[in-house]
Amino acid sequence: MAAQLNTLLRAAAHEHVWPVPPVPGAVSAVRRGAAAALADWDVSAEIAEDALLVVSELVTNAILHASPPAELRLSWEAGDGGGTLRVEVTDAGPVRPAGQPLGWLDPDEHGRGEAIVHALATRHGIRVRRGGVTRWAELV
Repeated sequence: MAAQLNTLLRAAAHEHVWPVPPVPGAVSAVRRGAAAALADWDVSAEIAEDALLVVSELVTNAILHASPPAELRLSWEAGDGGGTLRVEVTDAGPVRPAGQPLGWLDPDEHGRGEAIVHALATRHGIRVRRGGVTRWAELV
């Protein structure tokens, strides 16, 4: 019985990983791929819309503030009446000392990503390990 339950649980989970190249246009390309995966997994429109905004914010953060390589990992675990979507962006860590401003960025256009992720996610966090940082968010 336990083996059957584990098989059913794995069948309800989906995962996809995209590399995030440090180039112009990477955010929109990764976002399009994420949108296609969410549609394939039949993720609700409400979760998908919020998830794409979280993807955009976390991927942008990795491109602007971290060293490459970076990757986006989406995982969807369907459940009764919905499911849980996990968004993770892993990068190679800070490209500049913490607190050092990026002088060329327009403050009216940047700096709100973390607040947006916090507002949309059910849970969120940062996992730091040698050689990399993963920022993650879960949406239900």
